[in-house]
Amino acid sequence: MRNAATILDIIRERGRRQLPLEDIYRQLYNRDLYLRAYSRLYRNHGAMTPGVTKETVDGMTLTKIDAIITALREERYRWTPVRRTQIPKKSGKLRTLGLPTWSDKLLQEVIRSLLEAYYEPQFSQHSHGFRAGRGCHSALEEITRHWRGVKWYVEGDISRCFDSLDHEVTVSILREHLHDNRFLRLLSHLFKAGYLEDWQYHESLSGVPQGSVVGPILSNIYLDRLDQFVETVLLPANNRGDHRKPYPPYMALLNAARRKRMAGEHEAARKLRQQAQQMPSRDPHDPHFRRLWYCRYADDWLLGFSGPREEAVQIKAQLGAFLREQLKLELSPEKTLITHARTKAARFLGYEIVNQDADDKHCRKVNRRCINGAPGLKVPVDVIRTKCAKYMKRGKPIQRAERLRDTDFTIVAQYQAEYRGVVQYYLRAFNVHRLWKLHRVMKLSLAKTLADKHRSSVRQVMRKYQTVVATPHGSLKALEVSQPRGAEKQPLVARFGGIELRRQKHTVINDRPPQVYNSLRSELIQRLLAEQCELCGSELNCEVHHIRRLADLKQPGRKEKPLWVKRMAMRQRKTLVVCQMCHAEIHRERPSRHKSTTQTTGKPT
Repeated sequence: MRNAATILDIIRERGRRQLPLEDIYRQLYNRDLYLRAYSRLYRNHGAMTPGVTKETVDGMTLTKIDAIITALREERYRWTPVRRTQIPKKSGKLRTLGLPTWSDKLLQEVIRSLLEAYYEPQFSQHSHGFRAGRGCHSALEEITRHWRGVKWYVEGDISRCFDSLDHEVTVSILREHLHDNRFLRLLSHLFKAGYLEDWQYHESLSGVPQGSVVGPILSNIYLDRLDQFVETVLLPANNRGDHRKPYPPYMALLNAARRKRMAGEHEAARKLRQQAQQMPSRDPHDPHFRRLWYCRYADDWLLGFSGPREEAVQIKAQLGAFLREQLKLELSPEKTLITHARTKAARFLGYEIVNQDADDKHCRKVNRRCINGAPGLKVPVDVIRTKCAKYMKRGKPIQRAERLRDTDFTIVAQYQAEYRGVVQYYLRAFNVHRLWKLHRVMKLSLAKTLADKHRSSVRQVMRKYQTVVATPHGSLKALEVSQPRGAEKQPLVARFGGIELRRQKHTVINDRPPQVYNSLRSELIQRLLAEQCELCGSELNCEVHHIRRLADLKQPGRKEKPLWVKRMAMRQRKTLVVCQMCHAEIHRERPSRHKSTTQTTGKPT
């Protein structure tokens, strides 16, 4: 039997050559693909969240994988309806989230890996969402590096994209390259599995629930049709001319300045050149020159157009008609806007995109203006205001009362994690220095929280914890807390601040960093395949006990810790391979809101 890496490499090569993929359903019989999927999913917090049943990653066994494979061989595997819940969005609306059962998650991850291996080489270079090695920063990098001279921004957002994906269109797109009816039938059953909301069953007539493992790759396959339409229809029709022709008024001033200089009137020539610097060197209304750029991240997309506004309106109408007629999707009216690049800012991926304008900025190698027309990124003012509001009340920083019971180390680490997340995302902005306001608010809120905890003053906290951090461009003040770990280990250090708020043009944060898999088993998979209880040594009916985090091992008020707690704490692992009897004993000793299933069979129909 081939290992997972070999299978995915073969499928990836066929996808690169755009050859049809046949007999993909048989690949679902490979146990190694499920072990690979398990090693990817078990670390997620959602793995311990139950769906409509009590089944979670806790109690994972090889028998469960074999039961799923057996059900697939006999074509009797049936998807369980997802448990649907609503979570709030920033706009105040609710976002639908689906919670599948663990067995469905495992099989969906296997399907996702197969689909991603085949379709990833075929995806457009303008697509950046839910792709390995790409993310928000790579999309912004494409805009700032290549989009020069944009006059109009067309901001687009597909209304309820995940919930509106048409099932028939999805299957028809997949059928073009996947020539396997059993695999397509399995996916069709997944689409129609339905959902439970408030424990009432509802049919799923369209869409893929957000939260499903296979949802992102299916949405990319679906919206790849949009990328192909833009690349094959809109871009060729709206890109013409090598460059704009010279602007006559600009050339007239330069010629006049040259004549003045040759006549010895240097002051008059200098004034004419200064006057020329106030106008474009190329004709902005050249009818023989057009440029259109495109970038997409998930269901958010952005078009940059250099040309008249009437043509930008036509492009928007063409794209909306294609989405409506071919993909059965609708644009969100309040989020699909046409923005003038020189007077307003476009919003994309949390940034404001503006056209920079500075006549006094010249290139070093070529003595000409190099900033004008280049896109620039800004931190929106409302983002800074919203981030500061979490730590303020009535216009002043306040303490966070919910954190008073935590240790000083934990409090400082939490503040730093929240601050670092915002700063690292917005380091590409040329006005990133404005985040000093957030730094001041959070620092004072942190000091007030520590002062309230220790019944002292803010000044005393500052004197106790303040330190100086060296950076490449100078020193910065920060708050630092050390947590000793004994004589043999270095103390843990938590620090708030110490991050330079300087623009970094090429910083990149990938949503999904590329992961390299080889034939070597991970530690957990090796322990599972050994099938030996790590408590009693039994080799019968072994399964994996999971916990959400190592902090759950702490049991206050109990003097003697159980053996399983000692083993997990000693190994610093959130998993423990045990037999069924030991696993049942662990759950009797450890109270939990959701008792995890220990069943070792699949889901027969």
